[in-house]
Amino acid sequence: MHAHIPQDRFMVGLIARSVTLLSLMLAASLVQAAEGDRFTDPEDGRFDASEHLLTHKGMLPVPIIVTEPAIGYGAGLAALYFDESIADASKKSLAETGRRAPPNISAFGGFKTENGTYGAFAAHLHTWDGDRYRYLGGVAKLGINLDYYGPFGQAQRYTVNGIGLVQQILARVADTPWLVGVRYAYFDSEMHFDRDRPLELVDQSFKQTLGAVGTLIDYDTRDNFLSPNAGSFVEGEGNFMRPAFGSTNSFDLYGVRGYHWQPLGHNLVLGLRADWQGAQGDVPFWAQPFVKLRGIPAARYQDRKVATGEVELRVGLDERWSVIGFGGAGKAYGRRSDFADAEDVKAWGAGFRYLVARQLGLQVGLDIARGPTDTAFYIQVGSAWR
Repeated sequence: MHAHIPQDRFMVGLIARSVTLLSLMLAASLVQAAEGDRFTDPEDGRFDASEHLLTHKGMLPVPIIVTEPAIGYGAGLAALYFDESIADASKKSLAETGRRAPPNISAFGGFKTENGTYGAFAAHLHTWDGDRYRYLGGVAKLGINLDYYGPFGQAQRYTVNGIGLVQQILARVADTPWLVGVRYAYFDSEMHFDRDRPLELVDQSFKQTLGAVGTLIDYDTRDNFLSPNAGSFVEGEGNFMRPAFGSTNSFDLYGVRGYHWQPLGHNLVLGLRADWQGAQGDVPFWAQPFVKLRGIPAARYQDRKVATGEVELRVGLDERWSVIGFGGAGKAYGRRSDFADAEDVKAWGAGFRYLVARQLGLQVGLDIARGPTDTAFYIQVGSAWR
């Protein structure tokens, strides 16, 4: 499958996802009727999953729906395990430190898409001392099928197979919004093209291991990490691949991204996003940064450096429903062209949100986005910016 989604397939997929959402809403209505007040918000009488999510402990199945145009439609299932409920974890951390902390969560699952891309994973999130320390660890087996476009824009299918792991820990700086941390990541990979390898990639190895030690600095003042209405999140990171860390090649990946949400009134929230990523050294072509925007296939526009900006406006229709409009632009540059000569890649779109858990501030919805060659849609749980 090429990254472009033909219009008839897009419409079929959109109708299918709309039917899925309508089916979920109907199921929710039936659950609401069966469970009574458990799924009814006492403030407005509408469907609300706050009590269920806040008090849930143990295993929680979560469907995975993939709509990324670069790999095609797909589905999967994840199982999340909560060692205590969100409400209990928050109450305990507030009493101990005055900060809200999430419960410890374990997850495992898998997915597959129509172009053969698949993944299986297991992960664990753990916090200590009222969210003063955050640990994230995971392992995954991946088989990713993508298109390489090269200097002439001709798509050539390639596959990256591998197994990897990540270990990361963050520590809060005193009682500030700043967190600093370290990360170790490892990926044992094998790459091949469906047809002959492009001439400009003849020096690329088929089999590579990536072993990286990284540093992170976060600044987080979001009022809600699920669906923010105010505040900022900024992250800077550097990842350094060296043979001493288990890497075949020596290269660096680094970048900074920032999001800000600004209320403009009772029913308006303006979102701003800026993202810059870079690479240097003997980096595999498939590990280079790429433009990340809704409506643009992953890895479609790649180079040694990438700069992206995006704006989003959310308009509340009432206390539950809202509509959004968004647009952004990006450039991939550094090796094939400098910043001024690089192609301007633009995408825009619209969507809607429903406040499905008022006490958590969690919104869900659907976005439709149009890029230079693709129209894509995305089921969103929380913010589209992560």
